[in-house]
Amino acid sequence: MSTTSKSSPGTDPGTRPKADGDPQELGAAGSQLSTAPAEETPNLPSLGVIGWSRWFWRQLTSMRVALILLLLVSLGAIPGSLIPQDGVDAMRVEEFRDNHDILGPVYDKLGFFHVYSSVWFSAIYILLFVSLIGCIVPRTWQFVGQLRGRPPRAPRRLDRLPAYTTWRTAAEPEEIREAARKLLKKRHFRVDAADDAVAAEKGYLREVGNLAFHIALIVLLIAFAWGQLFKYEGNKLILEGDGFSNTLTQYDDFKSGNLFDPDHDLAPFSFTLKDFHGTYEATGPNRGTPRIYEAEITYSEGADGAVKSKTVEVNKPLNVDGSKVYLVSHGYAPILTVKDAKGDVVMDKQAVALLPLDGNVTSSGAVKVMDGYRNAKGEKEQLGFNAFFLPTYGGKGSGMQSTFPALMNPMLALSAYHGDLGVDAGIPQSIYQLDKTNLEEFKDSDGKLFKQQLAVGDTMTLPNGAGTVTFNGVQEWAGFQVTQQPASGWALGGAVVAIFGLAGSLFIQRRRVWVRAVRGADGVTVVEMAGLGRSESAKLPEELGDLAGVLYDRAPGAPDSSDASENDDTPDSPDTPDTHAVTAEGAEKK
Repeated sequence: MSTTSKSSPGTDPGTRPKADGDPQELGAAGSQLSTAPAEETPNLPSLGVIGWSRWFWRQLTSMRVALILLLLVSLGAIPGSLIPQDGVDAMRVEEFRDNHDILGPVYDKLGFFHVYSSVWFSAIYILLFVSLIGCIVPRTWQFVGQLRGRPPRAPRRLDRLPAYTTWRTAAEPEEIREAARKLLKKRHFRVDAADDAVAAEKGYLREVGNLAFHIALIVLLIAFAWGQLFKYEGNKLILEGDGFSNTLTQYDDFKSGNLFDPDHDLAPFSFTLKDFHGTYEATGPNRGTPRIYEAEITYSEGADGAVKSKTVEVNKPLNVDGSKVYLVSHGYAPILTVKDAKGDVVMDKQAVALLPLDGNVTSSGAVKVMDGYRNAKGEKEQLGFNAFFLPTYGGKGSGMQSTFPALMNPMLALSAYHGDLGVDAGIPQSIYQLDKTNLEEFKDSDGKLFKQQLAVGDTMTLPNGAGTVTFNGVQEWAGFQVTQQPASGWALGGAVVAIFGLAGSLFIQRRRVWVRAVRGADGVTVVEMAGLGRSESAKLPEELGDLAGVLYDRAPGAPDSSDASENDDTPDSPDTPDTHAVTAEGAEKK
């Protein structure tokens, strides 16, 4: 088999251009390898600054880019959830930096320790706002124009539409069109009569829902950003009888948004914990479950506000001056009296709060006595005790674990240390843990760590006459969380509107209906009805069939049911309807 090809002028078909030939000849030879027709490159003008700006704006305000930016916001929030943040827990951030010599500097450069205030996250957030606003504004004006306009006129060939029906009647065309207009208006269609047809449109709430969803999304994002920038949250453990004033120094821990100023923005109020009430299920599978869990407090707003009473319960906070005070925890504080070797009281009936470890309020903590012991050299030392408290001790063999959260058989276990607690070094430390770096254990007769279990009223005598510790009783405490989340109402409202708007845009169908009534060549009126929806739906033929049935019954001059039954065998009669609806697949529905 042999093949031939056309040669360029002046070129022998049997010869190939040389590699070192004229570049034009090489190009001509290369073009022979393609069967595509030669195309001339259009001489397009450059876009320029304005052209590129328009192109960028159209891309930014497209729905595709908005969805991409929304996805990027979601992806950007992932490191903010997995990596400790400076504004939430600065100590964990420092600990992460100390434990990760490689990832720590990398995360610092990428802004992963302050994701929500980083430059890259803010850029995505702002671009998303601009994209949504740029998408909503033109669509809103377009929708307003549609509302002010009229439904489009009827197409020439109604029988080509997805849903269609027709019949013949002796009534006048004007009477049919008037009856159709009244029927469609009653069904909440926007109606316009033009020429020989009535045009109607319905389903504008679909676009309303779409716009409402996007506007609500913007409101939701603004409210979220505002709340994150100006929020604050603090926790405070308060013993019964003690009080709290809403100042920064009163909090056990405190965190706030980047634009929140604790010196000026904290709401001025105070409250005192009078009593905590807690009762628990005593029997059954829910034994130990709280039944009553509430705190009785008195509070006042401002420096000279009137004192008011309030019962704070779980999920029923105290609302005061834009802040909410939640009851979040509860525990016990053993009351202790500590005496030194001379019998002088160095800690007089002081309640020491311990932290619960389980649902039965098994608690642990530390007792720190700043000045209570002199060693063999006569030097003053500090005393420290690891404390383990059981509100309901189950007796020997039950282990050091509470069997019920209420105070039924309280037991306190202490292990003793002496030396330097490290509180004078200026380094922050937890009040619930002992820093044993510069502490020594008290030893018992066997040379082991000295420890003892105490019931209420018992006294522990330290070795070598170092002093005594008396367990006087138990006091309860409650933990409160004070929060201020501005714009939370706007965020909730935006979320609700977004849900309803999305539901409307998904389930409401925009559709149009036309009714044409004209007099045929034989003098009989021909009625045509057709429907068109923006998306294929099985409900459109059903709705058109329902409208056609009602209009057929109401049309002046339409035959009654007895006449229709008598003419069942003569479908070509002028007074007998030949009614059908054609779906998109071409199926005929009687």
